[in-house]
Amino acid sequence: MAASDGSRGCLRHEHLHGRAPELWASTAAGKHTIAVDVLLSLAAALISLRLAGPLLRSRHYAWAGGVLSLAAATATMAWGTAHGWDDRSFRVWYLAGALLSAPLLGVGSLSLWGRRWAAPVGLLYTGLAVGIAAVMPVHGTFASTSVPHAQDHVDALPRIVAIVGSSLGTIAVVVVAVATMKQRRLGNWLLLGAVVAAGAASALTQTAVGAAAACFALAAVLLYASANLPVGSPRVDSAAAAPPNVSR
Repeated sequence: MAASDGSRGCLRHEHLHGRAPELWASTAAGKHTIAVDVLLSLAAALISLRLAGPLLRSRHYAWAGGVLSLAAATATMAWGTAHGWDDRSFRVWYLAGALLSAPLLGVGSLSLWGRRWAAPVGLLYTGLAVGIAAVMPVHGTFASTSVPHAQDHVDALPRIVAIVGSSLGTIAVVVVAVATMKQRRLGNWLLLGAVVAAGAASALTQTAVGAAAACFALAAVLLYASANLPVGSPRVDSAAAAPPNVSR
């Protein structure tokens, strides 16, 4: 009996010893992936933050707000990936990434199109979004460094507001781009590319944080390029290009 127990112990030891390199390699690969995700997220945040300044100086206030939202979302992704998520970091991420980024891009497009009502509507929505993110109940625990699933932590109402706001913002960008394509062809294609990149980033946040961060950075770059076309590029007429009067 003792010999049998000893044999089983030896076999178990040999099994674990044989798997040790495998387990070590898996752990090392996981740490490497986390480090890459953190670096890419930080880079995306810095790029977005850097590009928001020129947009503010050129008085593209809503677009600057959208880029700042991308910066806040990617910075929070970096923090959550490195240190783990909690209630506060999740609220910031949900506000910036889910509630504000796409709607502000839509407001910026409508303002560029000369729709003066877009600025006050965007300001009111921004206040609503901040209020929702501040008071919404957050359920469950945050047990990993992966980006949390909103449906696991947030009630239906904040998710509905995020879906409706993002959908309307995206529709506004597309409608304005199509309506002004002849006057501003290059800028509108860049803007549509920014929307596609932002949408891809949102889809990738749950599965590939590094790729999502890269897409967020690409969206910010394309938006900046759209707002700052080289001299001689087609632009909307002077009336439509009038900047919004209300800051985001």
